[in-house]
Amino acid sequence: MEQNFAYRMNGIKGSAIREMFKLMAQPDMISFAGGNPSPDTFPADALKEISAKLLLENPSACLQYGITEGYAPLKEKIKNRLIKQGTATESDEIIITTGGQQAIDLCAKALLNPNDGVICEAPSFIGALNCFRSYEAKLYGVPLCDDGIDIEKLEETIKENDNIKILYIIPTFQNPKGVTTSFEKRKKVLEICKKNNIVIIEDNPYGELRFKGEDIPTIKSLDTEGKTVMYCGSLSKVLSPGLRIGFGVGNAELLGKMAVLKQVNDVHTNIFSQMLADKWLEEYDFDAHIDMCKNIYKNKCELMLSTMDECFPDFVKYTRPEGGLFIWVDIDRDVDTKEFVKKAIEKKVAFVPGYTFMTDMEEKTSSFRLNYSTMSDDKIVEGIKILGELLNTLK
Repeated sequence: MEQNFAYRMNGIKGSAIREMFKLMAQPDMISFAGGNPSPDTFPADALKEISAKLLLENPSACLQYGITEGYAPLKEKIKNRLIKQGTATESDEIIITTGGQQAIDLCAKALLNPNDGVICEAPSFIGALNCFRSYEAKLYGVPLCDDGIDIEKLEETIKENDNIKILYIIPTFQNPKGVTTSFEKRKKVLEICKKNNIVIIEDNPYGELRFKGEDIPTIKSLDTEGKTVMYCGSLSKVLSPGLRIGFGVGNAELLGKMAVLKQVNDVHTNIFSQMLADKWLEEYDFDAHIDMCKNIYKNKCELMLSTMDECFPDFVKYTRPEGGLFIWVDIDRDVDTKEFVKKAIEKKVAFVPGYTFMTDMEEKTSSFRLNYSTMSDDKIVEGIKILGELLNTLK
């Protein structure tokens, strides 16, 4: 029987990052491709003890259905932290989602009709791009500068297209570039979107992981009316990605629609994971844990950058992130990194070529993304030296 797929599938391709996981399974592969947090940050012993206690003392609650909007004690803890940080207000609603990706997906599903426009930073997170494609949206890429999205191009794109409904933005330690949007640009982005009735999806999975510089207020914190920004966060990069706990924060009307959609999606996020995370947040020092994570990533980032400084030719430029997990590399040569990555893989080094982060995946790019969080220090040095040797052949 020939499968007759929905035409919405025509524009969707599998994530190159997920394909890289197959390579990561090879024991001798040095992978800078994924976005995995360091296993050294996982509080495995603590979670093991909490798991046993929960199953011993309250098995029925752990193993029963839960509420779609999320486990109430966990929601309260996350919301209180966001209020303390200035991102959320008491009037905001919060929904616990199955990873931060689902918060993006539910918001997009609630808002987008076929051919509605979504503006994304160029480059941007492949998971979000494919999400918008799945709802038959038209994607518009706006260039990303060193201090965030190009405001002039953003206004130009909105002026030239009357179908824009969403701006998707990762303003802090952007994936894949690692850059951070300045405070002035955050204010301007909010002003532009509010004026043009455009919903901002502010994705902030890395915001807690600042290891240099000063914190910058989230765009959500500037949205005093609470109607323009839907804020997405996650415990994946600061506790455990395997627990699959994300959250969306925004106004009651939008969050209510998202809850209805979640009911027909997965009913609720894994209740045992939610209870486990809640107890961990209750019994352990989250801020101390975050500081430990930041110290690990600071050291790994500095090691990767210093090795790149030593080994990469001067026609190769790269970002110097103040937090998060990623470095973006641009090669000032006529080279297609979709092909260049094959040479790297032959040498047992993997990265993600730039085309996969573009709104037009047919676009040729001479750029690629490196992740520094997962590999050991020795492997970081070894892998960057190999890449340096390959890049020097491009002269």
